[in-house]
Amino acid sequence: MKCWVCTRQARGYGHTDGRHKTGDPRRYPLDWVFCSRRCQDTFHKLYANWADATKFGKEVVMVDASDIEIAAMKQCLKAFGEVAEIIGFDKPLGAYSEDEALQVIDAIVTCYTDAMINAHEAAKFPPVQGLSKPVSDPFADLQNDLPWEAQS
Repeated sequence: MKCWVCTRQARGYGHTDGRHKTGDPRRYPLDWVFCSRRCQDTFHKLYANWADATKFGKEVVMVDASDIEIAAMKQCLKAFGEVAEIIGFDKPLGAYSEDEALQVIDAIVTCYTDAMINAHEAAKFPPVQGLSKPVSDPFADLQNDLPWEAQS
């Protein structure tokens, strides 16, 4: 079974629908399974927002973005502006052709993906104390420091 949120392999986290009695099969939806507590909590937050929206007509709130994701979104504004400049700022978004819309989507998705990769690469290794600037791989020069290797 796959996690309902992220499609990774489910690992025993499930959902129980308390609206139905214990013996009712609708109480245990088989496809609502999760890989982690984080995905389970995300699902329940989305489910609660959906239930509130259908019950009270409220707007469904987006899942809280992290600081890294917000920074990546802000970086996408420049890419979106560059494509919009090519297409023309006076043209409404609803009047874009399919090719123009795909240009905008490609620019934003590419920029967002690159920004997320750069943020995660920068945080891949914690900074090493004593160095003036962080290094991408603190063990990169390990080959020179092996005592059992003969120096030539």
